Amino acid sequence: MRVVITGGAGFIGKKLAQRLLERGELGGERIDELVLFDIVPAELPADKRLVVATGDIADPAKVRALIGRETRSVFHLAAIVSAQAEAEFDTGMRINLDGTRAVLEACRAAGNVPKLVFASSIAVYGGEMPDEITDATALTPQTSYGIQKAIGELLVSDYSRKGFIDGRALRLPTIVVRPGRPNRAASTFASSIIREPLSGVATVCPVRPESWMPLMSPRRVIEALVKAHDLPAEAFGPYRGLLLPGLNVTVGEMAEAVRRAGGEEAYRRIEWKLDPVIQKIVDGWPRKLRAEKAPRLGIVGDTSMDELVAAFIEDDLPAQKAMVARGR
Repeated sequence: MRVVITGGAGFIGKKLAQRLLERGELGGERIDELVLFDIVPAELPADKRLVVATGDIADPAKVRALIGRETRSVFHLAAIVSAQAEAEFDTGMRINLDGTRAVLEACRAAGNVPKLVFASSIAVYGGEMPDEITDATALTPQTSYGIQKAIGELLVSDYSRKGFIDGRALRLPTIVVRPGRPNRAASTFASSIIREPLSGVATVCPVRPESWMPLMSPRRVIEALVKAHDLPAEAFGPYRGLLLPGLNVTVGEMAEAVRRAGGEEAYRRIEWKLDPVIQKIVDGWPRKLRAEKAPRLGIVGDTSMDELVAAFIEDDLPAQKAMVARGR
């Protein structure tokens, strides 16, 4: 089978690709070709099954050429992050909304009802929210990024209802720890306050320690993407959106996990310097998640901050330290 990952040069795209190549199959079918599509080339070890393609996700002709009848599954991860989508309205609409529409239309044109896994976000919630988000909480986005993701979810459900695709849209919590350098996401500090201190680098935390953040590790996200793909359509029901289980912790608890993993020296590398703009954004996010449907379907979250930090140390910290040694 042929599988396409959009956003394949991103860190989740590359980790997903590595997992699929190791697994060798999806839904019981052997993977013969895995295509990583992004605006820049994805860099992964050579594999005869791997194809790297570049282009604009919002170019319908390019995407239609990418996703043809031979494509059986698509993981649509391509997007720009929240802060950029808010600051650059036209870019956000083009990449996050027009790009999703281009992918859906290409899948529809393929005519073979491919499976599509769409990376949504808990940014689809906003405004006056309950203290705890559940599977029944209505979508109330208050940012351009959240609105674009909510529309994407609705489109995935409608294209599935019409029989064009077999879709599923996963609402991802904040993903921690992201390797590499800080990005333009408003949540970038959530990775920085773990990644940098454990790598020997000082960092600034712009929010109060009592601020809540639902988290999910890259390991659990990859597991969720693959598991959701392999589930039958009837597991989702008529609406294909699914809230993923997040680890509900405060920023202070995140910092304490750094202290336990790296000692006092690592903890002292975190400088607490309030940024009212970032704090206001974080205050507008969901505080806690209580996903019940996803665990019933076999999709589980992280059990503790110590587990989450240990996964980063094992999977990504050596490469992160090497990057720091080469110079930031």
